Amino acid sequence: MESQFGIANVWIQGDFVTRAVAVILLAMSLASWIVILIKALDIIKFKKHTRSAQDFWHSEDFAAGLAKLGNDPSNPFRHLALEGREATAHHRNTKAHLHDALDVSDWVTRCLRNCIDEFTARLQSGLAILASVGSTAPFIGLFGTVWGIYHALLAIGTSGQSTIDKVAGPIGEALIMTALGLAVAIPAVLGYNALVRGNKSILGGLNSFAHDLHAYFVTGARVNAGGDQGSKVLPLKKGN
Repeated sequence: MESQFGIANVWIQGDFVTRAVAVILLAMSLASWIVILIKALDIIKFKKHTRSAQDFWHSEDFAAGLAKLGNDPSNPFRHLALEGREATAHHRNTKAHLHDALDVSDWVTRCLRNCIDEFTARLQSGLAILASVGSTAPFIGLFGTVWGIYHALLAIGTSGQSTIDKVAGPIGEALIMTALGLAVAIPAVLGYNALVRGNKSILGGLNSFAHDLHAYFVTGARVNAGGDQGSKVLPLKKGN
């Protein structure tokens, strides 16, 4: 109750600058939580796609593998598989023009890498907001505190009453702005670190999947380090 009363006093007794700082911190907090929630839901969805991507390599052929990846257009693993298939077909259909300049391995590598780069940019969108909030919110709150203390001291000097009970209230309420700045910054920093770790996990799985796709489109089979024949898929059929 006391903290709520203090925050209410800061808003009621504060001037335009103090209220503007409070509104900015509120907007930064809302933006941070929106980004955290949206990106967290995306990570949960993409991790499900990562687990389902393992079933791709236990399919009878490429079409069956695509069916196991589902029809979600946002599935990066499905998009990567389609991109690799299109790159292979394009190279095969234009081989007379491309074989002297770029072999199929380099061409598929470039197409898969471009696809991963596009997904990486989409995956990391919004993280700049969290980084900016985490680095600037404490200083914005500190600015509000300094401004509030300055005007509190001016008011105390004007009234001529400098006893501790007259000084502690206004200055204590001004210090609330620093606490608000920290309350905004800490979730943003923690959310940023958690999202970065989640993104690295997804990109690691996507890069591994792309490596196996590259081997599949170039040699006709997935890289089989463990010697498990069941982890291979059949060679691409003509026209796939």
